[in-house]
Amino acid sequence: MYTSFTKMDSPVQIPFKSFIQLKPEETTALYLQIVFEFIKAIQIGLLPEGTKLPGTRILCKVLEVNRNTLIKAFQDLELQGWIEILPNKGTFILSEKQQKNKADFSSDESNNMRKTNEGFTFKRSTILENPKETSDLPYQFNDGLPDLRLVQSDVLARLYVSKLKNQKTTKTWEQVQAQSHLNFKTQFSNFLNLTRGIRISTSNLLTTNSHEISLYLVTKLLISPGDKVVVASPGYYISNMTLSDSGAQVITIPVDKDGIITEQLKQICDEHQIRILYLTSNYHYPTTTSLSAKKRMEVLELANRYGFVIIEDDYDFDFHYDNNPVLPLAALDSNERVVYIGSFGRSLPAGFGYGFIAAPADFIKELEKHQNILEPGIDVIKEQVLTDWIKEGEVHRLSKKNKKIYKERRDYFVVLLKEKLNGKIKFQVPLRGLAIWVEWLDDFNLIKLQKQCAINGLFLPKTVLYQTKNLTATRLGFGHFDSSEMENAVTILRQSLDAIL
Repeated sequence: MYTSFTKMDSPVQIPFKSFIQLKPEETTALYLQIVFEFIKAIQIGLLPEGTKLPGTRILCKVLEVNRNTLIKAFQDLELQGWIEILPNKGTFILSEKQQKNKADFSSDESNNMRKTNEGFTFKRSTILENPKETSDLPYQFNDGLPDLRLVQSDVLARLYVSKLKNQKTTKTWEQVQAQSHLNFKTQFSNFLNLTRGIRISTSNLLTTNSHEISLYLVTKLLISPGDKVVVASPGYYISNMTLSDSGAQVITIPVDKDGIITEQLKQICDEHQIRILYLTSNYHYPTTTSLSAKKRMEVLELANRYGFVIIEDDYDFDFHYDNNPVLPLAALDSNERVVYIGSFGRSLPAGFGYGFIAAPADFIKELEKHQNILEPGIDVIKEQVLTDWIKEGEVHRLSKKNKKIYKERRDYFVVLLKEKLNGKIKFQVPLRGLAIWVEWLDDFNLIKLQKQCAINGLFLPKTVLYQTKNLTATRLGFGHFDSSEMENAVTILRQSLDAIL
């Protein structure tokens, strides 16, 4: 069987107490809390495949639990396929191993139906825990978000109010909704054809209220429990959670400077029936690399040969700084193997952005049935405002203006990293996006760095920290900083690094 991990030999360095949060006072059995916390850590990437866990004698002291309790938790984790216990070798994370459907995992205590004080039962997800954190510290890194201060809220507000006041028509509300939505889809499909080189009509397009809803709808239709889905590692924690929650068996493959290792993808396809390949091809999350032209053709050829579907997630196309942006796989797909999802309007105020799906017409038609339950209403006024903005070229103008600002910020952030962290990091300057993937050259614990940064007034959320035996890396977003904020944030980062070393 193909295995995509390397056994790791230094488990005691893993800061388990920082992400295994046990609450003995709760009614849930302590061993089950351990099971749920480990599954959550695996799903969001804190315990990558191949990670070697400490022996139970060591780990029970670290977690301050009885050894028999920990052994029972490990037995459950192995039974579900999350870990592999090898005699005389150790215990290893094994998230690609076939996992039992949660419904088949039967035990009075381990059943996910938990009774509440109100007297009814409901399902609890061990996968969809929100890993995001908030902080009041003056300086905060994120994984690559735009600057809300650059949003033209006043312009959009005036247009919105103007449209709202001028709603005078003899048509029924249903007719107005249908006509406005068709006009919006027409302009939006033209916009995608022009900017991303894909060839679609309105029948190939579904717009949603967010990128996350788009991914949820696609996985709902494409994945049945037990289907094997290939993702890159390291990968996007939100998509991994969505895929796992759908019942997929997630298989990971590594990435290099040119994207996923296609030779290993072929090896997996030879050994398994793969349903889906999930890719962030233009701007890989988190490493920011782009899938090379050669590998793009290889991936499409493999999809045709082995019959799997490619979910291409182009979450950050809006921010590219070269004159010849890399076109998505969907622009090259002649065999309808690609479902292309993305975001639109990330520089617009909250509520004005969109998610979208571009795919074969019959698949879009089926998606609409599910969307009608999840998102039954259409914001007619918002769609009319954005239709006018696209038609009049305002979206292009705003995009061009913002890209100039963000390119200047990227370039200055690169200067600061080279100046203040010289000899401590290595990185490649990304051609798109609002974050830089930084690999640290010293051997240290990222959680210690996080805590020291917090003492000095800088917040590093766990979602930007990546650490395994052979990798210590951080995804540092720069888009939300102005120059002085960048200087202060990077200065604190260096001071904190010096303090823990």
